[in-house]
This record gives sequence, structure tokens and C-alpha cells, in this order.
Amino acid sequence: MKRIFVDTFCWIALANQQDEWHQRARTLYIAHSDANLVTTDEVLTEFLNYFAEAGRYTRQGAYQRVNTILQNERIHVVSQTHDSFLTGIQLYRQRLDKGYSLTDCISMQTMRQLHISEILTHDKHFTQEGFLILLAD
Repeated sequence: MKRIFVDTFCWIALANQQDEWHQRARTLYIAHSDANLVTTDEVLTEFLNYFAEAGRYTRQGAYQRVNTILQNERIHVVSQTHDSFLTGIQLYRQRLDKGYSLTDCISMQTMRQLHISEILTHDKHFTQEGFLILLAD
């Protein structure tokens, strides 16, 4: 079965109906309902951090979204480990000329390890590493 990585960008767009990418992310998420989705603990951490200052109601919604992701059998959440951190740091060090976040580097390395080429994101950094972003312009 096809596997697609889900980046923080997509989780944020799905969670926020006011996000300009919400409808497009939702449409693609539904269109790929036959695929297994993969994300990481680091991506979910970044998602929660994004909503950290958004107030109690929004933080509760973000928590509920993460809890739903963790319980969804269709979504595999790759656990954060010291090895994933070190692998991400290695790519980060190799790409000092890029604007990649550490979370992006960990995601890219995870995608390579799991042989995943497609990602639900709009982040062009992933195209620089040869991945196909599904939320393209």
C-alpha cells in the first residue's frame, strides 16, 4: 500500500479552517484515503508548538487533533529517538546553506529510511531534497 508522509504544514492546515490551505489539504487528505500516512513525534511536537500561544480553546483542539492522530490506525507515528535526532542533526549540518528546520531534516531522513517519496506539505525544502510535495502551487 502507498505511504505518504504528513508534514506539520498539512496538520496545521487541516486543523485550522481559517488557514488558506485548509480546503486544499482536506481535499488531498480525503483523496489519499487509501494510503497509509506517516508522520513523526517531532512533527506532532512542532504542530503543538505552533498553537502554544493560541489560547485555551485552540490548544485543547490541537491536543485533541494529536490524540486522534495517535489513535488512528491509518497513521503511523514514528517515535522520536536519540538516533532520529542524530540523523536529523547530520542532515542539518550537511545543509547549512538551506533554511531547513531540524524537524524538516528528521522528516526527510525518516522518509528516506522508509522509502517514502510523497509528502503532504507546501514546504518547498522537500523538493530541494527530491521529494514530491502534494500541496504544490
